[in-house]
Amino acid sequence: SGRPLWIPENASSKAAYNGINIVNLWVAAELRGFTSPLWATYRQWSELGAQVVKGAKSELVIFYKEYDVDPVPDDDADDGKRRVAKASRVFNVAEVEGFDDPGLPERLGPIERIEKADRFIAACNADVHHGGDRAYYAPQTDHIQMPDEALFCGTDTMTRNEGYYAVLLHELTHWTGHKSRCDRDLTTRFGKEAYAAEELVAEIGAAMLCAETGVTQDTRADHAQYIANWLQLLKSDPKAIFTAAAKASQAVAWLKAKQPIAS
Repeated sequence: SGRPLWIPENASSKAAYNGINIVNLWVAAELRGFTSPLWATYRQWSELGAQVVKGAKSELVIFYKEYDVDPVPDDDADDGKRRVAKASRVFNVAEVEGFDDPGLPERLGPIERIEKADRFIAACNADVHHGGDRAYYAPQTDHIQMPDEALFCGTDTMTRNEGYYAVLLHELTHWTGHKSRCDRDLTTRFGKEAYAAEELVAEIGAAMLCAETGVTQDTRADHAQYIANWLQLLKSDPKAIFTAAAKASQAVAWLKAKQPIAS
């Protein structure tokens, strides 16, 4: 299914959500028809002078708190910092009254092309459409839908062009799951958690492909956190990461096999 493009943002702090929260809120917005990226807790909306409407449904977000501890003796790598995961519930601005939504950001124009990534993607022969404000892979029509690149905006941790290619490579990994390619059906292995498992596969694949195609030169912290948080949804399955990594590697190998042989 589709998902809104804009990085979800906290209406109170103006900070962009990150990691798994981006995808969770994207999916929630897509399923429930929200067009705004603004979210906040019940208390935050109240502090902004707004009221969450009766019957509104919240979404879970995960964030990390850092605290100091005594470093492990003789461990030079231990900086005495520890991070613990916390959870909170947030509501979209569409489900509050008394708040003036400023709307979506302005269009920013074309992104900077990454030629190596463009060549890699073109050689895969995927049916990629551009238009609208959503990014998704549609199994029914076997095509990848990407928003107009002019709509992509950067964040504190990602440039506009990195964001564009990371999303496209994520969807390209989903595209390999079609029965005519890698035939990746995770429902037997993961049951009701198949969606989370497929997202884990796609994000591991995207991280590999971003390095492979020159989008990033190393493993981004964004990818690592994204992957770690999908794993939390599969924490009852200790072998999930091994299965997902194997499936992602298979997808990447399939895509690499489509590339022309260097002369």
